[in-house]
Amino acid sequence: MRCVVQRVAHARVTVSGEETGAVQSGYMVLVGVEDGDTVEDARYCADKIVGLRIFEDENDKMNLSIKDVGGKVLLVSQFTLLGDARHGRRPSFIKAARPDTAEPLCDEMKAMIEAAGVPVETGRFRTHMHVELLNDGPVTILLDSHRQF
Repeated sequence: MRCVVQRVAHARVTVSGEETGAVQSGYMVLVGVEDGDTVEDARYCADKIVGLRIFEDENDKMNLSIKDVGGKVLLVSQFTLLGDARHGRRPSFIKAARPDTAEPLCDEMKAMIEAAGVPVETGRFRTHMHVELLNDGPVTILLDSHRQF
């Protein structure tokens, strides 16, 4: 599972002009589920997202988590994170999990983050979404559950 975690001042996602999720001061998280990913991959990413200390403390050091600052997560599925563009000019998405596998894992990760006390908003699975965000910092962290060791 791959996640792009961006610290944001605000972010929102719309589908056909309807806002499906929005956050102020928190994370915009793009999630790509890889074929073969399991609940353990979702747990690894959820734990990292909740525990990342990338908000500044009173000494301007990145030392606070999203829970410490009362932030929210905007979680958006994005299979294109699994795109392989090493050969040719058109990326291959063969490593991306099928929607019937990916959607439940995204839902599971959302539930895990919420169970840890962090509110989560979402996009809408299998739709064309418009995502707007103001990256704060900018701070962007890449997570990959297959590179955890």
